[in-house]
Amino acid sequence: MEPRLKQIIFKEINPSLKEMFGYKSLFMGPKIQKIVINMGLGLDGNDSKIVNSCQEDLASITGQKPVITKFRKSIANFKTRKNTNSGLKVTLRKNKMYEFIDRLVNIALPRIKDFRGLNANGFDKFGNYTFGIKEQIIFPEVNFDKVDKIRGLDITIVIKTTDKSHSFELLKKLNFPFKEGRNN
Repeated sequence: MEPRLKQIIFKEINPSLKEMFGYKSLFMGPKIQKIVINMGLGLDGNDSKIVNSCQEDLASITGQKPVITKFRKSIANFKTRKNTNSGLKVTLRKNKMYEFIDRLVNIALPRIKDFRGLNANGFDKFGNYTFGIKEQIIFPEVNFDKVDKIRGLDITIVIKTTDKSHSFELLKKLNFPFKEGRNN
């Protein structure tokens, strides 16, 4: 079954973006390619129990098994050793990506305490949007009782586009709650 958000993008959002920016074709508009979700573990990466519990949390949030990332260099000031665990990473594509965005915007972000909106300055020069979440427990899939420590997530939405203002409009039409007064 096709995700609800994917149908909305192709039936409503893409035609409105085509009209707004004057594209010749629907396929010239911005398109979400993938979503990358990172969870840094820091010094807890050496403990296999913590790594396994974080893997379970991230797998339940995304519906996909995360990959364990490793440190590339040893840095004494950061107390890191080469090839030890540094964090977890998941890359979502196709239908899982649309389902994740739908749950993120409609369920998870409204559950953040004292939430005032996402910062609109998180776009890079290519139009990709990156933001952080301080608590993984905002997702309803995570069992609050089993969480040993509250951890943050970094979410990067990779968007194929020619201009970052087009990416901003796409995410606004997907109901991303941006703060008012955008500075670019």
